[in-house]
Amino acid sequence: MKGAVGTGLSVLAWALTRTLVLLWVLKVLVVRGPDVTSDVAVIYQGWYEVLRTGTYPVDDVTWQYPPAAALAILSPALLPFLDYVSAFFVLALVCDAAVLGLLLYAGRRPGKSMRGAWVWVAGVPLLGPTAYARYDLMVTAVAVAALFAAARRPRLAGALAGFGALLKVWPVLVLAGMRKGRSWIAAGVTAAGLLLVFAAAMPGALAFLGFQRDRGTEVESLGALVFHVARHVGWDGQVLLNYGSVEFLGPYVPQVSAAALGLSVVAFAWLAAWRLRARRFTAGTTADAAFTAVLLFTITSRVISPQYMIWLVGLAAVCLAFRSSRMAVPGCLVLAATGLTFLGFPVWFDLVVASDARGIAVLAARNGLLVVAALMACRRLWTSTVPRPAEPARRRGRRALPAQPARDKEPVEP
Repeated sequence: MKGAVGTGLSVLAWALTRTLVLLWVLKVLVVRGPDVTSDVAVIYQGWYEVLRTGTYPVDDVTWQYPPAAALAILSPALLPFLDYVSAFFVLALVCDAAVLGLLLYAGRRPGKSMRGAWVWVAGVPLLGPTAYARYDLMVTAVAVAALFAAARRPRLAGALAGFGALLKVWPVLVLAGMRKGRSWIAAGVTAAGLLLVFAAAMPGALAFLGFQRDRGTEVESLGALVFHVARHVGWDGQVLLNYGSVEFLGPYVPQVSAAALGLSVVAFAWLAAWRLRARRFTAGTTADAAFTAVLLFTITSRVISPQYMIWLVGLAAVCLAFRSSRMAVPGCLVLAATGLTFLGFPVWFDLVVASDARGIAVLAARNGLLVVAALMACRRLWTSTVPRPAEPARRRGRRALPAQPARDKEPVEP
């Protein structure tokens, strides 16, 4: 009975909060700042018209997505009785509900918790209308499904990760904590097979690689804080719409962008070191590792777009669905950062672009929370999975004892 009440309350809260989100994106309720639905109404719909002709929008530098993203852009065709924009929002709602369903189902199983469902219920509306006005919610649904499938269906988990990577690259990071080689093989086979199909079926499948490479430092990224402050002390660069986002252009921007890339390499090296040394795996380790990996690559990115928070909210929700997860505090920090992201975009985006003190403060607080969450997640993942070096016997004042065969075994992921 208690579980049924908890499920009912979470579904009710989800329905109420998603009604609010729909009122925002349908413009019944207006949010201060730029119209976040223009991406769907103008950009996505424009790509839809091009993709329907059997080719990718290779002449549009704002097309910076892997080839399977075409499926998300074309998906409103599944609802021909609605106009493109309305159909897109309905499909976003369906994917949102699917994630909630997975979290509710998992939350009632042994070793799981309903905390994850509540993180998802609260996290999505904290981002405001942006949550439904980008296709990132659809990608997050695939990543969440992959993580829940990892324990018992490793091949399915790998296939979903591979498919997700061709939707928006980052879901490949959910493989970070998957121990079974079958997951990695399935991911590689799925990604390679789909890539060949898209490349053969539609010209321009790989055009996104060049467009993504040429991006600069976006005004909401961690590195952008340098230029927000520098504008007040005489830096003579500019803020312009470049490659589909508002970016800093001018002196030292290439160096900051290069530093961000270098930090991403360092993050990858840390993840590789962790994977080589990790020995203690619990049921929640796979989700914890994925959450940590995406946090690291988010804070080191040249672009921290508002919709990136949907990825982190989804992964935090999966982590907290496992009672063994160590990511409760980092997950709460992500929720706080999501609320600040809504304030920074769209509400005070004009202040952020102008490097106004209030805009800088909100951006610094949001990015600071993400950095703290990432560092905390790294520490907790490491200490919970990597055994400490054995302490020398002479420092203990006694001889080292052999490990007991049964009771010293660590729990492993099923």
